[in-house]
Amino acid sequence: MIPKQAASFPRIRTVGLDGLLVSFADTMAEPSNRAALAFRNAIDSRNWEGVEETSASLASAYIRFDPLRLPHSEIQARLELMMKEQDWYQASLPAGRRLWKVPTVYGGQLAPQLDEAAAAAGLAPAEAIKRLSNTRVRVLTIGFAPGQPYLGPLGPEFNIPRLKELTPMVPEGALVLAISQFVLFSGPTPTGWRHVGQTAFRCFRPEAKQSFALRPGDEMQFLPVSRDELEAIRATNDGTGGATCTEIPA
Repeated sequence: MIPKQAASFPRIRTVGLDGLLVSFADTMAEPSNRAALAFRNAIDSRNWEGVEETSASLASAYIRFDPLRLPHSEIQARLELMMKEQDWYQASLPAGRRLWKVPTVYGGQLAPQLDEAAAAAGLAPAEAIKRLSNTRVRVLTIGFAPGQPYLGPLGPEFNIPRLKELTPMVPEGALVLAISQFVLFSGPTPTGWRHVGQTAFRCFRPEAKQSFALRPGDEMQFLPVSRDELEAIRATNDGTGGATCTEIPA
């Protein structure tokens, strides 16, 4: 289903002197995120001289360029042609995506807001855990903190609001929930999202060659384990949190 805003999208907007933003919707939905990821990948594959950086957000692709080597009018014209090449909302996702299956403790002392989130979704805690753990979510974008993914979409029952007051601190590896999305925290931080699960997965690994463990377009599934099982995983201290990683076929 293409977002209802798509009649006026995609569209290009200027970002400062050296940036352009190609937006596919005003709000995140699966098709607009798919379009943003595919469009950004298509730009990267062209290797245009003068393009210095690209990134994809929930529903947009950002391009930063050197206006001395690639004039604004020229790159905008190229992007306008690209937008007409295909229906980007139906485009294939980039190759090389991976599926991560991450051991997760739901509820209890490690994730104390699971019951509250379940109630907001109109579900019993056990049913909420079943639905959350059975859902494969996409890394929609990475931001706010180094390597930190926004993940979704979850079912519409989990379109619950953020908290009215901040939780003072959740730990690294916290799985939090609001507005039909997960966020997997890359470090200790306050949050207005509900803490529903706890993992030992490290999204940001500065000591590694690839410091961001995840890439936009990857998928994740958070499989329930006991607290004792998670503590045993933590004892290995290897950063993967016991997760398995397999390539998703193109």
